[in-house]
Amino acid sequence: MTQALKIDFIADVVCPWCYIGLRRLEKALAQRPDVQAEIVWRPYQLDPTIPEEGVDRAAYMARKFSDPERRAEMAKVLAGEAAQDGLDLKLADIPVSPNTNAAHRLIRWAQAQGLQQPVLEAVLKAYFTDLRDIGDPVVLADIAEAAGMDRLDVLQKLSEGVDKDQVAHDHGMAIEAGVTGVPFTIFAGKFAVVGAQSPERLLKAIDKAMETAA
Repeated sequence: MTQALKIDFIADVVCPWCYIGLRRLEKALAQRPDVQAEIVWRPYQLDPTIPEEGVDRAAYMARKFSDPERRAEMAKVLAGEAAQDGLDLKLADIPVSPNTNAAHRLIRWAQAQGLQQPVLEAVLKAYFTDLRDIGDPVVLADIAEAAGMDRLDVLQKLSEGVDKDQVAHDHGMAIEAGVTGVPFTIFAGKFAVVGAQSPERLLKAIDKAMETAA
């Protein structure tokens, strides 16, 4: 007998730890085939001040982390952690740091059409592996169309700013709720896990949430 479990995953699409955390969450859930989990992506923006056209990522990271040795070490650690989870993160080669509002909006529209998973995976892969600018409406429209969404509809909504304020509002709500780092995972609206924890740690949270529900 399957049991339903709602999981709110607060994250940003340019956050490498969020990508890793999502994959680890999926690994944990794979060990509980009796749990029918609904993972809901909740928007968070690591830097909502980035202009809509994005900025050069190398220069942006140099401003954010002025020590080049520290930047290199961080990238090495991240790449190693990601590889263990089957992810290919080309962090040093990413050309643009985008404003992620538009990507979050696309994921929101995909959720409404039951297409969150393929769109979310495509957005993450586009940024971290394919080195595409996920702040570019054309890139997002390509992703949407490949997942079965209406390309022209997506382009029109992006150009008109549909749900732009809603994403900003959701980000603000996360901040008000005390979320200062992502990923931030909430199980059944009751138990929170901060960071890209191991599948074993996430499994404990899943079991705890299911026991409480029962």
